Amino acid sequence: MAYRMFYDEYYDRLRRYLLVVTAGNEDTASEALQAALVRVVKHMKRFERENEFWGWLTVLARSALFDLSRKRKRYWSFLERFTSHAQIHQAEEKSEADTRLLALLDQSLAALPVDERELLESKYSVGASVRDIALDLQTSEKAIESRLGRVRRKLKAALLQGLKNEEPS
Repeated sequence: MAYRMFYDEYYDRLRRYLLVVTAGNEDTASEALQAALVRVVKHMKRFERENEFWGWLTVLARSALFDLSRKRKRYWSFLERFTSHAQIHQAEEKSEADTRLLALLDQSLAALPVDERELLESKYSVGASVRDIALDLQTSEKAIESRLGRVRRKLKAALLQGLKNEEPS
């Protein structure tokens, strides 16, 4: 009964106070209000004058708000540290995987016949056009495109076989 009277008398007033303090942030004000009401129940004491009681309520409300703010900061700080750690770990794993894949690519390229390796190097390392390669090798563009397709499929098969033979980590 006494709590009900307190609630009816001070809930809206305390809520408005917290809305002002939080610059209109209703979610934060509501959370702080709930925490403040719990503190009122836990630490209730007797006051001679209403203005002293109101001052005590506002102190409880502000301290609940500050505690909530600190809790949120700790939470976001934890999330930042966690995601930073996860990103570093993923980058290390990716770097390791990239290194293994590049080594496998080098190995597969070295296993190709010289003319096929030179064709791929002309196209992808040097950046020569199919037309330039065809003129250089005195053949048609269509023939170069066909050879490039065959060599890429051969290289892909070698890479997939190498990945398949790798030990899982």
